[in-house]
Amino acid sequence: MSRFALIVFLALLPSIARADDARWVQFGPNGTVEARVATAGAQCPDIVLDGHASRMVVRATATPEFPLVCSASLPAQLRHASIGGMDLTLPVADPQRILVLGDTGCRIKGSAVQSCNDPAQWPFAKLAASASALKPDLVVHLGDYLYRENACPADNAGCQGTPFGDNWPTWAADFFTPGQPLLAAAPWVFVRGNHEDCQRAGLGWTRLLATGAFDAATPCADHTAPYIVPLDTMKLVVMDDANAPDTSVDANAVPAYRTEFAALGQQTGPLWLLSHRPVWGAVSGPLGIPVGGNATLIEALGAGGIPKPVELLLSGHIHAFEAMNYKDKAPPQIIIGGGGDKLDDTPKDLKGAIFQGSSGVSVKDGLSIDGFGFLLLTKAAAGWDIQLYDQDGAPVRKCAFAGGRVDCPAPAK
Repeated sequence: MSRFALIVFLALLPSIARADDARWVQFGPNGTVEARVATAGAQCPDIVLDGHASRMVVRATATPEFPLVCSASLPAQLRHASIGGMDLTLPVADPQRILVLGDTGCRIKGSAVQSCNDPAQWPFAKLAASASALKPDLVVHLGDYLYRENACPADNAGCQGTPFGDNWPTWAADFFTPGQPLLAAAPWVFVRGNHEDCQRAGLGWTRLLATGAFDAATPCADHTAPYIVPLDTMKLVVMDDANAPDTSVDANAVPAYRTEFAALGQQTGPLWLLSHRPVWGAVSGPLGIPVGGNATLIEALGAGGIPKPVELLLSGHIHAFEAMNYKDKAPPQIIIGGGGDKLDDTPKDLKGAIFQGSSGVSVKDGLSIDGFGFLLLTKAAAGWDIQLYDQDGAPVRKCAFAGGRVDCPAPAK
């Protein structure tokens, strides 16, 4: 057999997935769905769709920092898909159980050092296992996947041996390995966090999780346009606000955000707006007074507020659970950012929060609950039941989203 014939023969052989490949299914714009694999193999594995095998296509070639990333579009009405004998969980048009989490990585930056080797201090692995046991139909991650920016200090036993920086070993340690049970449980919607900006983990984000094609010539964009994931009962609008400064106005960014907010008013609702940074979220200020708000986004919105088709805001960024109903100009806000990173100090009562800028938005009522955890939204007759769980999967607080409000009644004594 000639060398050329041998190469052709080998290329036609089925490509077997490796046991250590990272596999997942994710939504893209306008209802598109992709299977993706990050593999240390030399070529993309085969994917089997309703009994028919085909080679996955290269999304991003391997580099010294990252493995080969492969993808395959999943057609509508698909009944079964697998990679390397492992079944993929397929999307449903009308998800009944939506699991939401955010800010899952382990922080190592300067003097802020988390004990990544201690599950009590960084519980994302057990949180992902607990969440997967609830069998969601859809998982939404609200951003911030990679926090290991610096080397672990030599005298710190809590994080010894950890990788750091924007590379595959760190992405695997901070997200893909501990998150594997939940990645396998349901299709995902990935929101970009500020830790995935181009100065931090933007290259890994664009290669691994971003929607759209990967272009090695321009591997990271500071901002990408919103896209819509249409579901039967609502549309998820995924907004990239990774580069919207919280405490100062980025005048160069304001026009793009203003245009994107205005375009929401042209959509038919209901819309749920997913973003990493909340427009109006709160942390504890002096004397425990709730303060906050994103200065850039508030400037972009002006006095008009959130367009009416949007009925719910979902964000991360603040490392706690918050639920707020505003007096006007904005639908309810839910924040869930306690997925693993060091927790924030937030006041329990958010009424009277003082926000930056002059949007005219104020909190009618709201609360925060500290601790690591995630949410499960379950479709109900009048709206959505919301259960806050801790990292072990134990229920913490029940809320409900219905009639334009999020209510979290006090537990019965």
